[in-house]
Formats: sequence, C-alpha cells, structure tokens
Amino acid sequence: MTLFQAPILTDGATHSAQQFRMLVRDLARGNEGITEGDDLKVTELDTPGGGVQISDGSGIVTGRVNAFQGSYSVANVGVDTVDVAANGGGATRYDMVILRVEDPEYEGTLDPAPGEDYINYFDVIPNVGSTATTIPGGLTGIPLARIAIPAATSVITDGMITDLRKVANPRRERRLYVQTPTSSSTAISGTSSTPTYFSTAAGWTIDVPEWATQAIISFSIGGLRLSSGDYYGNISATFGAALVVEPVIVDDDQGGGVRRPTHIMGDTLTIPDAYRGTSQLLRARGLAAAGNAGSMQIDASSTLIADVEFVEAPR
Repeated sequence: MTLFQAPILTDGATHSAQQFRMLVRDLARGNEGITEGDDLKVTELDTPGGGVQISDGSGIVTGRVNAFQGSYSVANVGVDTVDVAANGGGATRYDMVILRVEDPEYEGTLDPAPGEDYINYFDVIPNVGSTATTIPGGLTGIPLARIAIPAATSVITDGMITDLRKVANPRRERRLYVQTPTSSSTAISGTSSTPTYFSTAAGWTIDVPEWATQAIISFSIGGLRLSSGDYYGNISATFGAALVVEPVIVDDDQGGGVRRPTHIMGDTLTIPDAYRGTSQLLRARGLAAAGNAGSMQIDASSTLIADVEFVEAPR
C-alpha cells in the first residue's frame, strides 16, 4: 500500500513531516513564492554597504530533491541582512539572493533540532547569468533578487537590485460596471489640448483592495454620438487623481450626420501606495484635437462599460 496510513488530523494517528509538507503543497496548489506582495523584499542596507537587507514576510518553497518531498512554509519575522562579497574583478558580476531550504531528510547534514542549525536560510549565489531568474543547480529555494555588482564595487545600492520575487497565489478581484446616461452630455467640440469629462456620466467610485498592485481596465463606450462634421480627437479615462487609461484616437471622416461608433480603451495601471484601501473614481472623458470639425457626446442611447480587475504582484 502506497497511501499514507491515515489522512492528516485523524484522531489517534501519527503523521510524518512529509505528509504535512504534502498538505502545504496541496493548500498552495503546487505553487511557490512569497505570500503577499511586500514579503521578503531585498533592498539596500539602511546605510548602504557590503550587503542587503530582507524584509519580513513569508512564503512557500517547493522541494526539488524528491517528487513527493512536498512544500515548506517559511517565514522571516523582522528584517534580516545578508553579506554580498565585493567585486574585485574587471567586469560586472551578477549574484542571486535566495531563500534556501536544506532538509537533511533529503540533502546535507544540517540538524533541525531546537538550538542547532537553521535549515532554511538566506543565501547569495555568486556569478549567475546577467538575466538569470531561476536558482541554478536545482536547489530547493525561491529566488528573491539579482544584484548587478559593477567592477571594483563593494557597496550595494537599490539601483543594482532586480526584484525576482513571485507571489505564490496572487489575489485577483474582477468586477463589471455599467452605466447608461439619462440625458445628453455637453458636446465636446472645437479644439482643445485639455480633456473634458462627459457631463452626464458620473463614473463609478471603486474600492481598491489593500493588496492590489495593478488594475487591468477595459473601458468601452457604445453608441458614442458624433455629429456636426468630421470628428478628430480621443477618449480616455481617469482612475483617481493620478492614473490615466491610455487614450484611444477618435478619427471619423463621415461628415455632418449623426454617427454611433463604439470605442474601446484599456490599460494596465500600477496602483500607487496611497490608493490601497481607499475608494477612487473611474470616469471617462474626451478631447477634440486640432483639425476637429465635429461634436462628440453621450446620451440615453449610449452605454459605458468598465471591466476592472485588481491583481496582486510583488511590490
């Protein structure tokens, strides 16, 4: 029989460490990496010098020695530091900072007994490739950062550090917002270098999750009303005071009759720290550019649709 003798948390049974590691693997859905976007971030020392510091946080590390080794739950409480050797050579050297697990059940001779060895630890692997993103040699661990150390350099700064962290199971939240104006907006016409909001489309006040690092936005306006002449300009949207969905050109050469095109815009926006845990207004706007001869409006025959997905990534 190759099954474990009893499922986890069966009263009266004894469970091996391997069985608990397999449980961690299952709960992590076979993924590995940091738990939340700000976990285990590598930065320069408070006073830059010959090392880096690693923030607090936790993560999941998949065992690589045995197919059924399972996964390890690791955590760093407080800030830790790790030394980085000076580069005395004549060319840039690339080192990788990792969180490694060395379980003596599968490799090495470390002793995990209380007061003995750390079998999970931060390590620096020297001389990796300039574009390396995975740990060389099949070691059990997760990469945290790659450091480009110029020749004759001993002080590590943030500008040398490339973040390699991945969120094991990033959170995502997606919602669809729909709005139909009840009356015609003020026409956007003439020419201007400043966008104008559609006066009858108030937009949506959207809650930004505390964990969000990106917003993927797809914004559609169906039944946009163009009239009075050829229209040339663009439409865009703003999310709060700081973020703008990439403008899309409105270039219509159909004369003075009423036309009803549909325009779609979209963007992936980086969420500022100040947005997290707040509510921000998403609202469409338009612009009439040089050469425009027409008018642009939305009205009761128009529909605005916003598809907003928040995503968690390292930050």
